[in-house]
Amino acid sequence: MSNVNSQRSLFGFLVAGAIALLVAIAGFWFFARSPAKLASSSQPGAAIFVSKLAPVMVSLLANPDKLQALEREGELSQIKTSLFAKSGIDYKQDIQPWLGNEITLSVTTLDIDRDAENGKQPGYLMALATDKPEKSREFLDLLFSRRVLSGANLAVEQYEGAKLIYDDSLPQQDALAGAVVDGFVLFANDPKVLRDAINNVQAPDLNLSSSPQYQKAVEKLPQSAFATTFFNLPILAEWQGLELPEATYDSQIISLSLNSQGVLAETNFLTNSEILPLSPALDKPVGALEYVPAAASMVIASSDLQNLGASDLAQLWTQAKTAVSGSGTDIISRLVQPLTELQKTKDINLAEDIFSWVKGEYALALLPQEGQSNPDWLFVVERLADVPEGISHLDAIASDHGLNISSFNLNQQKISAWTELKAATQQTDTKKRPTFAIEAKVQGVHTTLGNYEIFASNLETLNEVITAKKNSLINDRNFQDSIAAIPQPNQGYIYLDWQKSQTLLERQLPILKLVEVVGKPIFNNLRSLTVSSYGHETGLLKGGVLFRFHNR
Repeated sequence: MSNVNSQRSLFGFLVAGAIALLVAIAGFWFFARSPAKLASSSQPGAAIFVSKLAPVMVSLLANPDKLQALEREGELSQIKTSLFAKSGIDYKQDIQPWLGNEITLSVTTLDIDRDAENGKQPGYLMALATDKPEKSREFLDLLFSRRVLSGANLAVEQYEGAKLIYDDSLPQQDALAGAVVDGFVLFANDPKVLRDAINNVQAPDLNLSSSPQYQKAVEKLPQSAFATTFFNLPILAEWQGLELPEATYDSQIISLSLNSQGVLAETNFLTNSEILPLSPALDKPVGALEYVPAAASMVIASSDLQNLGASDLAQLWTQAKTAVSGSGTDIISRLVQPLTELQKTKDINLAEDIFSWVKGEYALALLPQEGQSNPDWLFVVERLADVPEGISHLDAIASDHGLNISSFNLNQQKISAWTELKAATQQTDTKKRPTFAIEAKVQGVHTTLGNYEIFASNLETLNEVITAKKNSLINDRNFQDSIAAIPQPNQGYIYLDWQKSQTLLERQLPILKLVEVVGKPIFNNLRSLTVSSYGHETGLLKGGVLFRFHNR
């Protein structure tokens, strides 16, 4: 075994393991076009050790060597070896001989001793499935023997038939405890965490597996899932020191599986409250996408925009975002910055002045332009009965703000525009009387094409729609492949071309930069993300994110 280096803390060990899991998952892009069966089970066996009050549990349900066999250039092998080395462990020599088909990490409790006066110390548990218990016990004994040579005092305790080994002299941040129990090698940052884990097995009503919400969640996991994450959302928010605006959803389970188009992250949000779908399900691609250029970096497409703010998806996003980051900012307003600026500068209430009359299909798109910090925007609306009245209402708002409403022809297509008129001096020779020209600054344009009204931030964008209809997003092969993997019927989708939208997303969601550092292999090769909601039943909201990657 390698010598134990200076980074002996369990925290460092768990972080290394967590990153290893993320990198393993990231490695799947190497073979995303040739799905293989990786997981022996779609449910984490280690859930019996985890309290039903634990805020989070992450599980890889496949042996890392299966992933390694499918990679192309040895990246996973190199990363795995270097990360385990930080904990003084040689993966190939010490772990590979006995490691089974599961690695689970969990934050088991918010405070180990439940004494708020001395500060909160979360409990961490790592469970590695073992195929050879005797070899894994040898590994555990040797690991702690090496720690003794590095200055630790070793303690051995028999607890409910299990042998616990731990350090009792190191600072809390360097503490490590281990045991082999029921086919798993367990590591924790305190022996009390191990005792609680064993208690959870012997008193089944305490563990996560006995939770009705968890049972309902795992029933929805696909058989092909190779990784899962379970969140207890209210407790997760408490761990982060946050307060949820409305605890509509109690828990969330995420699964990762492979299909012919990439990696599908399916998520199920569960609740005991009644939730109702406020927009109709779609059984075919949104027709409005016919007028969105393939160059778009971000597209939101669905129907019945009037209910967006009160929809189950909006509530879900607000709660999930708050639980993780503490911000309840609306996703549309935050990401689609031009709309936010429209509200601020033109005194437009999006929900009342625009969304309220969009009852049919719609597509909202951003088109990046070189040299512009904010992209151009495009808004396509199906022309139902309320649309002409809605446009008249926007005209009235524009007029109240001093804008001129005019119309003209562009290549025989009638265009309506909201413009700001200004006088500009053309003659600077002081000996002659100055001359002036009227300049029109376009604030927005729109036109009717087929059964849709097309709104755009400028004439150039609208002209691109008019003249390049065949080069639309709905005819783009990459987009077609992305939505083909989303089950139907669904409630529409959010589509992100990663290369085109990365800068905008990083600017609006700063935490994304940190995620990119951790998951660099994913983001370096990511082509697109497609988000959709496509399942709805009593107490359950189901959706997914499809990650598509560039071919090697």
